[in-house]
Amino acid sequence: MDADTAATLAAIGPRLRRLRTGRGLTLEAASGLAGLSTSTLSRIETGRRQPTLDVLLPLARAYAVSLDDLIAAPQTGDPRVHLEARRLLAGGVAVPLTRHPGGVQVFKHVLGPRDPGLTTHEGHAWIYVLAGRLRLLLGDAEHLLDPGENVEFDARTPHWFGPADQLSVEILHLFGPEGQRPITRDVS
Repeated sequence: MDADTAATLAAIGPRLRRLRTGRGLTLEAASGLAGLSTSTLSRIETGRRQPTLDVLLPLARAYAVSLDDLIAAPQTGDPRVHLEARRLLAGGVAVPLTRHPGGVQVFKHVLGPRDPGLTTHEGHAWIYVLAGRLRLLLGDAEHLLDPGENVEFDARTPHWFGPADQLSVEILHLFGPEGQRPITRDVS
């Protein structure tokens, strides 16, 4: 095994421990989520056992991270990020900025004029207006947001958002599964 591969494998255990403790999980709780024995997870975290794919896949699911993020293998090939825009059925374009299955998803949306249609679903949403003016229908209330303003809401509340006028609006849209809420830190 070459030195780069050995270093990558050696870093997985400590990374797993940081993920587990960062989520406030005990070894028992984390191993239960992943369907592993506590001793297996302990041995991997301490470097006494080399991680294998059949152990890493359930851990990636349990910690809601991609396998690439879990392993943090060295970059190969083209280091640029290639964002893939997706055309939305309701109009506009969304560019996914994160790849964390089961975790908070971040999108940049460019939305053109469209008809309002309220929707509901599980989860929590945060929206930050980059450019243009956003019209947000939230329950029975209507809100107009300008660049630099943001809003958060429970996605089970009937909602719709789009441009406030006949121009497009550009937003960052964060969506978290049920139970994930923002943590605001005052750094002053």
